[in-house]
Amino acid sequence: MLGRFLEFSIATPDIRASLSFYGKLGFSQAEVGEAWPHPYAVVSDGRIVVGLHQSAEFVSSLTFVKPDLFKHLGRLEKLALEFEFQRLGNDVFNEVGWRDPAGHLIRLVEARTFSPPEVAPRARSSCGYFVEIALPAAARDAAKAHWEDLGFVGMDEEESPLPHVSCTSDTVDVGLYDPAQLREPTLLFEVDDYRATLTSLATLGVSPNPRVPAAVKSLPAVLINAPEGTPLLLAAAGA
Repeated sequence: MLGRFLEFSIATPDIRASLSFYGKLGFSQAEVGEAWPHPYAVVSDGRIVVGLHQSAEFVSSLTFVKPDLFKHLGRLEKLALEFEFQRLGNDVFNEVGWRDPAGHLIRLVEARTFSPPEVAPRARSSCGYFVEIALPAAARDAAKAHWEDLGFVGMDEEESPLPHVSCTSDTVDVGLYDPAQLREPTLLFEVDDYRATLTSLATLGVSPNPRVPAAVKSLPAVLINAPEGTPLLLAAAGA
């Protein structure tokens, strides 16, 4: 339904600062095209792709690629989606967007906007193994149903230290969490050696965010924030 996951698209006021941060953590930079009129860059650890958009008008989103987008609008409209924008035509970069029940923007574009970066097959950044894009969702049942309508498989993970709904697909996994656990969209990673990760972050000059929800404080996990504000949660494997 959605096509392939393209990137976790983030608005940033300072693209150079964001690039420096992700590069420091071991992310690789991709070669981008000219689809966007604003400064744009892409970084990846081989599993998650982050698109950095330096534009005051750009709205952060989960972005997917759907070739021949216009031809597929009928199927999307049958889901009674309320489109926040539709930019379609022969002289524009075709894209549509709407929000899930939790208010998170989902964006479909007609073509890739970058070339996949060269990342070693088993390479990992200092963040560890990327697990999912974690989204706060007050009404998790409604959000779960929406993502299932879009082709994801939803599973309740009530035995997890942070109970959530895991929505899986072939190209990206999305987690739906209580907003008391995670306040904003977060990139979730697993690390094999938690203490070594703390040491590595300190060596890199990356400081943990001390203001974390109580549920997260109870875990062997560390929360760091990119310059544009994106939270990255690094949790010990099995936590």
